[in-house]
Amino acid sequence: MQTMHGLMWMPSAPPTVARLFAFHLQPVPILPALAVLLVAAYLFAVAVMHRRGDRWPLTRTVWWMAGIATLLLMTATGFDGYGMELFSIHMLQHMVVNMLTPILLVLGAPVTLLLRALPAAHGRRRNVRAVVLVVLHSRVAQFVTHPVVTLGLFLLSLYGLYFTPLFDYLMSTMWGHNLMLLHFLAIGALYFWGVIGVDPSPRNSGRGLRQLSKPVLRVIELAVTVPFHAFFGVVVMMSAALIVHYYAAPIPGWGISPLSDQQVGGGIAWGFTEFPTLIVLGVLFGQWQKADTRNTRNTDRKAVRDGDAELNEYNARLAALAAHDGRPSGSGRS
Repeated sequence: MQTMHGLMWMPSAPPTVARLFAFHLQPVPILPALAVLLVAAYLFAVAVMHRRGDRWPLTRTVWWMAGIATLLLMTATGFDGYGMELFSIHMLQHMVVNMLTPILLVLGAPVTLLLRALPAAHGRRRNVRAVVLVVLHSRVAQFVTHPVVTLGLFLLSLYGLYFTPLFDYLMSTMWGHNLMLLHFLAIGALYFWGVIGVDPSPRNSGRGLRQLSKPVLRVIELAVTVPFHAFFGVVVMMSAALIVHYYAAPIPGWGISPLSDQQVGGGIAWGFTEFPTLIVLGVLFGQWQKADTRNTRNTDRKAVRDGDAELNEYNARLAALAAHDGRPSGSGRS
């Protein structure tokens, strides 16, 4: 039930749930190989920490593995082959690899794990950890991770790809198809790295960008993309003509109209955004709550250490103002 097109596996029967989820590798499985490499590297770093007696949160590892699982689901099963035949399946691949997989991987905090697993430099000699820190603090990294840049790249993956001949050119070969998926993954990881903020980010090392790490501003940064994604999905869904020519020819015997399939793909692009957005909002809300709790705890500890000097000073100032106005002083702040 399969055919080969160049170096690509192409399904010869219409999609079913069983065929979509069935394990199947392309002849050159670039992204599945990358997924296996990422798993091995992550677990090795965790093992290094455990050998030193350091602990790494299990939840971080679970997030990372969940991200790898979604990547493998889209690139090592029937989804990959059917994505070469149907626009709707390709759009599902795009949404998962560009929006869901990066969120899960970023929540695994790979940069923090890397910095904690690598040995610290001794003396003036630079090691791998020192090089990583130099890169993170470089002006090039700060520019690439600037919210305006990451937002532009993130949206360009939609409008610049599907509304230009670039999509048809990339989809014509196995290498172009894999390059497109790698692009989705890399741009999504770059964007959500800054938005979620669980890892050290180059944007936090610049004076002008430091305030952008606050959860409230990151919620705004996330919200900016929502109308653009919704508009893209509506345009694709409502279009009376095909926006890409690669899927123009109907597949014999499948009974699927390319235009109706494109409309389904537009619906996927329009509706899928809500799920990753809710995940990120939940994470940012949790960070906000933790930061507020931490600030309250620090304030209470400071009050215990200095005998609540700040409150006493405030009440004294109120008393002085009341005395100056000729009125009896109030009880002050409680």
